[in-house]
Amino acid sequence: MMPRTAVLDAETILAATEDVLRRHGPAKATVVDVARALGVSHAAVYRHFSSKAALREAVTRRWIDRSYDRLAAIADDTTLPPPERLRTWLTALFTAKRAKALDDPELTATYAVLAAEHNSVVAEHVAVLVGQVRAIVSAGAATGDFDVKDPGAVAQAVFDATLAFHHPAHAPSWQTDGIDTAFDHVCTLLIDGLRAVPR
Repeated sequence: MMPRTAVLDAETILAATEDVLRRHGPAKATVVDVARALGVSHAAVYRHFSSKAALREAVTRRWIDRSYDRLAAIADDTTLPPPERLRTWLTALFTAKRAKALDDPELTATYAVLAAEHNSVVAEHVAVLVGQVRAIVSAGAATGDFDVKDPGAVAQAVFDATLAFHHPAHAPSWQTDGIDTAFDHVCTLLIDGLRAVPR
């Protein structure tokens, strides 16, 4: 329950919604449950989110967006040569996704359901991530580290080739022996395949 002096804002509601989703799951969690957890009326929640669907979309977006800052910083880090930058970015993505899945499996499962409900949020998320890979690949093409003609197509291919290490459907395998070695092999294969061959 919120302290009486606290101001009800969207971020407070979203944090409470995460707690409610963790406890009840997406099938049973309601706006009334969120309001009850905050000690307010459900009308107070609806003043910030027009519907249950809008609230669920916002909480899905909030959860997904948490990974952006670190990944964007890596993509923009010109102190790292593009091959090292790409490996660092892929490693950070895998590390973040695995941490979410292993640290809070109930909420991760909940968000898999919510993400399926809000395909546009997921599509935006993927577009941002592929855009970051494209920036790295383009930088590599500019420096001569990578031999690529279409950085956008290559970025999508790199993203797709590493799905086993960042798509939630593969989360059960992220605890298996040898997963880090497998990840390293895939990264090496991809980066070596992009490298410009000396003439």
